[in-house]
Amino acid sequence: MNYEKARFNMIEQQIRPWEVLDPKVLDLLLRVKREDFVPAVYQSLAFVDMEIPLGHGEVMWAPKIEARALQAVQVKATDRALEIGTGSGYFTALLAAQAANVVTVELYADLRDEAEKRFHAHGLANIQTRQGDAARDWPGDGVFDVIVLTGSVPLPPEAYLKRLNPGGRLFAIVGEGPAMVASLVTCATPGVCHTDSLFETVSKTLVNAAEPERFVF
Repeated sequence: MNYEKARFNMIEQQIRPWEVLDPKVLDLLLRVKREDFVPAVYQSLAFVDMEIPLGHGEVMWAPKIEARALQAVQVKATDRALEIGTGSGYFTALLAAQAANVVTVELYADLRDEAEKRFHAHGLANIQTRQGDAARDWPGDGVFDVIVLTGSVPLPPEAYLKRLNPGGRLFAIVGEGPAMVASLVTCATPGVCHTDSLFETVSKTLVNAAEPERFVF
């Protein structure tokens, strides 16, 4: 398989048409080898517009979702980033290529271990992996400039807004299928935040995410 041709086609046919035009993001998608983070059995599908199974019912985001999320949070070289849901480690690697430091939390130990191997193989020394349930909050590592939830949540992740530094950005897919919205929350100061709705999509819900109260008649 000609990976470079497939990568180019992915960017031109999937990413650019989805309004991802930031040259820094496009350059990252060329440099960080997506095929190296896909389970071997699915490697031929690394650049297809689809979610890729990872085990435990978890999936790798489609390429255009990864690109839109990365463009939205606008990672800076001085940023400290938090990722909820390591998965394959590919989006972690994209964050790490731009940020000073990335903390990534994965519920499943085997997925974390596989991702760690990939980070080591790529020489990514600015990633700290954690194993645990962070669907509702992750208080253990302080505050961050960028937070990305790689699974959807039925309710806005209010607890995570307290983990943002002034000027921090949080990306999350919020809602319940089929009506989910990818949102970017920007907090100028603690408690003063603005939410932009970016696009509609459907994404697997984080295990143990908070759910709205249900009326029982």
